[in-house]
Amino acid sequence: METSINTTEQSTTKPKQLIDVLPAEHQQKARDLAKQIDPANHQSIITYGTAAQSKLSTFSHSMLDHVQQKDIGEIGDILSDLMKKLQQVNPDELQAEKKNMFSRMFSKVSDSIQEVLSKYQKVGSQIDRISLKLDHSKKTLIGDIQMLEQLYEKNKEYFQALNIFIAAGELKLEEIQTVTIPSLRQKAEQSGDQMDYQDVNDMVQFADRLEKRLHDLKLSRQITIQSAPQIRMIQNMNQALAEKIQSSILTAIPLWKNQVAIALTLVRQKKAMESQKQVSQTTNDLLLKNAELLKTNTIETAKENERGLVDVETLKKTQSNLITTLEETLRIQQEGRMKRKQAEQELSTMENELKQKLLHLK
Repeated sequence: METSINTTEQSTTKPKQLIDVLPAEHQQKARDLAKQIDPANHQSIITYGTAAQSKLSTFSHSMLDHVQQKDIGEIGDILSDLMKKLQQVNPDELQAEKKNMFSRMFSKVSDSIQEVLSKYQKVGSQIDRISLKLDHSKKTLIGDIQMLEQLYEKNKEYFQALNIFIAAGELKLEEIQTVTIPSLRQKAEQSGDQMDYQDVNDMVQFADRLEKRLHDLKLSRQITIQSAPQIRMIQNMNQALAEKIQSSILTAIPLWKNQVAIALTLVRQKKAMESQKQVSQTTNDLLLKNAELLKTNTIETAKENERGLVDVETLKKTQSNLITTLEETLRIQQEGRMKRKQAEQELSTMENELKQKLLHLK
């Protein structure tokens, strides 16, 4: 009965150790590492876990450099330039020319068509160059996504390494507090030797430094946890940009070229028919063709004008993910503050208990 009561009390007061949630392979590594922690080695606490932390520092600098070098604005400027070029030659210009054909009796129709065609060819070559830039930007974004995936895996490796260091430190700290210190205290009480009392105090001080070191490692672990969603957010933004670029290259530009080509072809066909028909018949045909062409192009133009470059759902999802990330970060930070306050209270209690014990021993 007493055993069950003690077990219940320990489960409510003793925090769950990290080793309990690690895979079996990592648990064994943590136990082996715990055995290597030597209280007699004064440098053991200073160097403990520094290998993993140094890798984390290198990773953090690499990630920061990558974000700073990412010029999203340049891609946005290229897309804006593309939209401006698409608007420079509008098939509606050809329709406007047709409205004046009858009044000018076809005297300058050929010249006007050639002017628009020349303008189209010039802008078309500029759009082709922009397409090459966009394609290069898309490849760069895709390469960045792959590099970020590698960074994500490295961050995961550092997280696992920190888990092993923390778990090993917790095991060693528990051993010192529950076995080593009580054993040294019992030895000092039996011998009455002042050096034995000093050994007790030295071990208590080592346990305190180890606990502080574990707290630092836990902070580093928290950084790796926060880095994971940050990397994914950057990847998602790059993916969205790459998809938008591909949509512009494969959809917007070919559609624009097709519309202009269709409009030019229709005008030329109209001119050929006008030369073979009487003015009255040509006038009737022009009215019908213009109405049909105007309807088709107006509908197509309206559809394209109403079509947004970025879906609202995409923006909603991006904002929702950002808000969720911020809320989760705040929650984790709050939990960290509560745990540190609890640790400080426990340390204070331990310090008072040690003072009382030392006074009692004297």
